[in-house]
Amino acid sequence: MSTLSFLLATHTELSGDEVAHLQRLASEWQLLSDLSFADFLLWVPVTTDPEAAPHFLCVAHSRPTTAPTAHPDDMVGGTATATQHPQLARALDDTTMRREEQPRWHRGRSIRREVVPVVYQGRVIAVLGRDTNLAAPRVPSTLEISYLAVAGDLCQMIADGTFPTADDAEEGRSSPRVGDGLVRVSAIGTVLYASPNAASAFHRLGWSDELVGADLPTVTRRVSADPFEGAEVVSMLRDALAGTPSPRTEVEGRGATAVVRALPLRPRGVPSGALVLVRDVTEVRRRDRALMSKDATIREIHHRVKNNLQTVAALLRLQARRTRHEEARSALTESMRRVASIALVHESLAASVDERVDIDEVLAGVLPMMNDLVRAGAGVSLSREGRAGALPAVMATPLVLVVTELVSNALEHGFPTPQTSGSVRIVATRTASELRIDIVDDGAGLPDTFSLERAPGLGLQIVRTLVDSELGGTLSVRPDADGGTRAELRIPLTRR
Repeated sequence: MSTLSFLLATHTELSGDEVAHLQRLASEWQLLSDLSFADFLLWVPVTTDPEAAPHFLCVAHSRPTTAPTAHPDDMVGGTATATQHPQLARALDDTTMRREEQPRWHRGRSIRREVVPVVYQGRVIAVLGRDTNLAAPRVPSTLEISYLAVAGDLCQMIADGTFPTADDAEEGRSSPRVGDGLVRVSAIGTVLYASPNAASAFHRLGWSDELVGADLPTVTRRVSADPFEGAEVVSMLRDALAGTPSPRTEVEGRGATAVVRALPLRPRGVPSGALVLVRDVTEVRRRDRALMSKDATIREIHHRVKNNLQTVAALLRLQARRTRHEEARSALTESMRRVASIALVHESLAASVDERVDIDEVLAGVLPMMNDLVRAGAGVSLSREGRAGALPAVMATPLVLVVTELVSNALEHGFPTPQTSGSVRIVATRTASELRIDIVDDGAGLPDTFSLERAPGLGLQIVRTLVDSELGGTLSVRPDADGGTRAELRIPLTRR
């Protein structure tokens, strides 16, 4: 299905500001449909001949959640001529909302059609069709009468060119819905109607009296647990009554939380009060707090694990310095380096908000430790190229260990004698499906009898195990074309 922006760009010559206005209107689709108990169709005039009567293209369609739809099939992309829908053409000329005198039958349904001109900066740029399914008769109730009255005011404001405004763009997409709770307020702030859900929301906040007839700014001030927050909500309501749309605001009281949004109602420029939408989000905020608490706990665990691992690494370093046996000292130093590498991963996780690790940052911390492996007097340089990016925590620890072991092998076996100069490069290349890391050195190269599968060293055994079982990748070690050795690590990303 084509998007609103695509259809407008393809079939109209509307300016960028006019297109933005229609997109803002589309963000309020659900509010208008639910209040009207009707489908809303957005029609734009399309013509290639200035002398011919325009025909109309439907570029957007919204269905109500409060009533049966008038159009089960998607109407986007459909067309109508002035003969088929004469009210559309008339709305372009006199900017007046119109209703057909007699209902029409459409695919076995009785439908009442109305049109609302969409005015922007004094010019009609589109027409809203409001189609109501009359097949299911509705008993007039206070709720239905209130909803339709508010819908009538908002539609008149669309014809006036005063709704929606630029401030409504983001609010419409995340606003409480009509079914969450609706309050109709008079021009002086008195509650004229409150839906059952809205009344329940204010009762949970702590208001025990009847809501209808009360002054809503006073009610919100009294139920708000925070006086500053209460003053902010009162100011928001006063602004809406004065004609200024307000952003969503939260009110907390008696352990309950509600989201409130106020829309001014000024049909034909006459103050008519405000529409206040209310949604009880107590359970949502409770879960948010629980998640925040759990997230803080996980970060604290990573922080403590990092501290403990650093302590273990420091103890291993001290023990290595006190050991006289060269082989034992080397084993303790390698163990210290491995533990310190894992500690760096946990340090990164302690600062992460989504359990992902920036591999490049961790490697930047590991490489200085690798310099300890360079023999005194040797001029071997370590460098990184490219970016490995961020990876999930489950992949980060084994990957960092694999890279450090491969770099350690390159330093130890590629430059076995003192006063040897050269370089070891870590080259990272990442695509949507794979992470490739090459460790390239220009050292002594591989012996003729080398076999990765039969290599007896502990480091390569650790590498093979981690690559196969933890990373699900592949590793190859071969002579480099320019001399030295190249270890190629391939890690699939698509199955993660």
